[in-house]
Amino acid sequence: MVIKTDLCHYTEYRIYPGHGQKSVAKDGKVSFFISAKADSLFHQRIKPVKLRWTQAWRRMNKKGKTDENTKKRTRKAQKFQKAIVGMSLDDLKKKKAMKPELRQAKEAAAKEAKARTSAKKPAASKTAAAAPKGKAQGAKLPKGAATGAAPGKAFKGKK
Repeated sequence: MVIKTDLCHYTEYRIYPGHGQKSVAKDGKVSFFISAKADSLFHQRIKPVKLRWTQAWRRMNKKGKTDENTKKRTRKAQKFQKAIVGMSLDDLKKKKAMKPELRQAKEAAAKEAKARTSAKKPAASKTAAAAPKGKAQGAKLPKGAATGAAPGKAFKGKK
């Protein structure tokens, strides 16, 4: 058997048959209160949100909701590609789409070119070493030696 219950206009508590008070305003609006206390507070125009024991306060302050503990879904980070300095986005996409065989061929060509240039450099450096320089440099002197300071002397002032 189902019992018909009403809700209190002020506290939002269930009112069972035979309980509560009905109040009719001048405009004909019917309010149903669970107790004289709720009726009194309503007519004093005290907001139910200000009273901690009312359902309105509990709703405003997010109390008593048990299903809220469900895990909130986080957004999955979207991959987004930007251009790098010196390389446009189109160039990056072309490089990514390149087949491995082509990539290996390109790397091999680059290595070959590097080897060719490094083979030329040693020959050039040998001829440069054979040529005499204008003035032979002696051993480097420590700092301050040119001014006549004593070498390796400790400074005894404040550091």
